[in-house]
Amino acid sequence: MAPTDESGQAAQHASPLGTTPPTRPPADGGPGARMPRWLPRAMVLALALIAVFQLGSWAFHQLIGLLTNILIAFFLALAIEPAVSKMAARGMRRGLATFFVFFGVLIVTAGFVTLLGSMLAGQIIKIVEDFPDYLDSVIAWINGHFHTELKRVDVQEGLLRSDWLRNYVQNSATGVLDVSAQVLGGLFQLLTIGLFSFYFAADGPRLRRAICSVLPPARQAEVLRAWEIAVDKTGGYLYSRGLMALVSGVAHFVLLQALDVPYAPVLAVWVGLVSQFIPTIGTYLAGALPMLIAFTVDPWYALWVLIFVVIYQQFENYVLQPKLTSKTVDIHPAVAFGSVIAGTALLGAVGALIAIPAVATLQAFLGAYVKRYDVTDDPRVHGHRKRGEGPSPVTRARALWERRRSGTSGGGDGSS
Repeated sequence: MAPTDESGQAAQHASPLGTTPPTRPPADGGPGARMPRWLPRAMVLALALIAVFQLGSWAFHQLIGLLTNILIAFFLALAIEPAVSKMAARGMRRGLATFFVFFGVLIVTAGFVTLLGSMLAGQIIKIVEDFPDYLDSVIAWINGHFHTELKRVDVQEGLLRSDWLRNYVQNSATGVLDVSAQVLGGLFQLLTIGLFSFYFAADGPRLRRAICSVLPPARQAEVLRAWEIAVDKTGGYLYSRGLMALVSGVAHFVLLQALDVPYAPVLAVWVGLVSQFIPTIGTYLAGALPMLIAFTVDPWYALWVLIFVVIYQQFENYVLQPKLTSKTVDIHPAVAFGSVIAGTALLGAVGALIAIPAVATLQAFLGAYVKRYDVTDDPRVHGHRKRGEGPSPVTRARALWERRRSGTSGGGDGSS
């Protein structure tokens, strides 16, 4: 008991007021160690950041369609900006000028779609009416070459009773609702793009003023310069595409007219527009319709159209497009091709369509911040070596042969 009394007396001497002195946490982080005060706040902050990131990612994926439509609308507004600005400079209100531009584009598009629809309807009716004659010719060819006795009635009954036709009709009936939903969704998307592009073009000065109001004067000049470059490059891109569409339409019109294919002017316009303004698959879509119409006239005409489409596509890719693109958009053909591939990988067909004007704008804007120097007149710049610089290939080969021979002879002497 003595040690206990002595420890109690020592405690009383240490704390004369009778209070127990605070105990310090063990230095070795044992069971009595306390949590640092900053750790709960750090954990809460980390959880909050993770929640905000997840919420932002979810919102971005939900709004990706709307953001894509806004991006398309912005580039459309840049494309019609020169026409709207010229009309506004003559005293017309920007809203009214934008309305006239959109109305003109709508009239041209509606007229083209109407002519194309009537042409397709007429050709489909003609194909359906002439289908028995085509079927008789095919059956006659099969009977003559394979010594069979097929009849058109047997073929028709076999098709009507086949499971494939029954399944196809059922799938088509169930897919009508899906097609209707896709059509309605496409119309709503076009309406959204049209409204945003109209507001961007009509309220262009107000939009630029709103953006510049939150930036310092130096940044304002850079933003306005970038905006002007984007308008020029987008307009140049559409100008080059329009020229290529005109050349393509004229070339295909001459071919179709020479083959006496019906609806040659409309088909030529179809080939020119679709092949230039629908990326990646536009060429195949543009060539398929003239081939189909030519096939109704003569199957050999379809083959001639296919050959011409392939040859003209090579001429356009390697001769026409590089020259027009370099003059109007000022971008290297290899860079243009790579930008289209990258845009397709990021945004699909939309990215492929706007990739070239976007890259051209970025290249022109960054060109002002890259310092360039005059290149010396050196033959090596043009891929030529200086005369007398280094041994010739024959001299190097002869020296290598002599070195190998001397090494071989030296090794033989050492072994002997």
